[in-house]
Amino acid sequence: SAARAHDADLGVVFAEEDAEGGEQKESTPLVVVEKGDDAAIREAAGPYEAFARASKFEGGLGQAFAVPDAGKPGGVASVLYGADDGSEPLALGLAPSKLPGGTYKIVRSGKIVESDGRDADEIAVMDAIAWGLGSYKFTRLKAQKGGAGEGDAETPPTLLLSEGTDALVARAVVEGMYLARDLINLPANLMGPEELENEAQALAELHGAKIRVVRGDTLTRDFPMIDAVGRASDRPPRLVEIAWGPEDAPKIALVGKGVVFDTGGLNIKPGSAMLPMKKDMGGAAAILGLSHMLMKTGINARLQILVPIAENSISSNAFRPSDVLTSKAGLTVEIGNTDAEGRLILADAMTLADADKPELVIDMATLTGAHRVALGWDLPGLFTNNDEAANEIAEWGERLGDPIWRLPLHKGYESYLNSKVADTSSTGSKPLAGAITAALFLKKFVPETLKAGGTWIHIDFAGWTDPRPGRPEGGEAHAIQALYFYLMNRFGEK
Repeated sequence: SAARAHDADLGVVFAEEDAEGGEQKESTPLVVVEKGDDAAIREAAGPYEAFARASKFEGGLGQAFAVPDAGKPGGVASVLYGADDGSEPLALGLAPSKLPGGTYKIVRSGKIVESDGRDADEIAVMDAIAWGLGSYKFTRLKAQKGGAGEGDAETPPTLLLSEGTDALVARAVVEGMYLARDLINLPANLMGPEELENEAQALAELHGAKIRVVRGDTLTRDFPMIDAVGRASDRPPRLVEIAWGPEDAPKIALVGKGVVFDTGGLNIKPGSAMLPMKKDMGGAAAILGLSHMLMKTGINARLQILVPIAENSISSNAFRPSDVLTSKAGLTVEIGNTDAEGRLILADAMTLADADKPELVIDMATLTGAHRVALGWDLPGLFTNNDEAANEIAEWGERLGDPIWRLPLHKGYESYLNSKVADTSSTGSKPLAGAITAALFLKKFVPETLKAGGTWIHIDFAGWTDPRPGRPEGGEAHAIQALYFYLMNRFGEK
């Protein structure tokens, strides 16, 4: 986490300009050009334009061409870097894997698209974030460093943050993303309930936040559905609560699903579906990463960070399909499927958050396969009662390359959750609209927030990504960059 080392050393990933009057760091200009911008390529390549063309450099996404230094045999005067048509916000995320070791400074050349409202300072921060995200690696579990595909044998490239770059924001976002990715990528034997609790403890200590952990008989009494989901494992369930910020500041509750491994319970998953389930604590990882960003940059808010943690295992005391559980809220819940466990632990944690009627409740979870069927790996589904919030978060997502797609809280499907024996079913009566019915189930546990005019946001996301710019294959905390900038824009700094 930010309180421990990452496999990609952020002290190497970024460097900053020395203070005014100090010795300036040497760097190689990394000249970003768009495909088809012949004038910019000609200006940047100078007398080596023909060489660049012969090398097939056209400004395509991630293309790089080293411009020789005429005064230094074997030296490099600058590097041309392609941004294609300029529409990919994370174009610089490919650069760390394309460039040799050294220190680089980004120079925007030719056309700079500002039609989306971004100014030069914002572009500088986004470029720095993209570079940082693309520098991420997860290699700690390999015994042999520098082996095939490792990339550890060479010194990684460093980005010299340009003047006007908000280094605090760039570092906070990248650190938060690294934290979340690390937690998701670690296998469940190394990231169980205790280890995830320890990560939350370290984060709270780093930021001077208060923390309490509920477990044992107290958990059974006060958070019965968290206990029910996790009791079959010999690694006990728990609830972590972190409080940070002035008590009189606007209240934000952040809730993340922390199922460290999901067998599916008695409704056991097939092997192919179980294999990636180390990522089922992706909601907790994302919320901890987002919380780091917010606390490091000093949001003007009172944060309540809630991480319900459990392992959904199988044993003689596992909860069963058709069991009726009494939630913390007092609602009775008929279990339709033990593989729909995440919503149960979220519901008890959200009930705790709802008691304070916060201005905003955000919950995040790798919740449903139905979401992935609808939107795939890269698009989180957003559910909310607040149209303005949905639009603003989506706009930030587009600007950042962290896209998000709104899905409906369709009232017509509320009847799917009817139960003949309990207040509600956990899963619904039809094998349809699974992401929507899951969201409608969770909505039942924030009634006071909604009555008081507060905002509730539910994010259903995959927690994993195929390789693309700024997104190395593996664990991914989708949507938290968009959420971070939305929250900072709405609540401001202390």
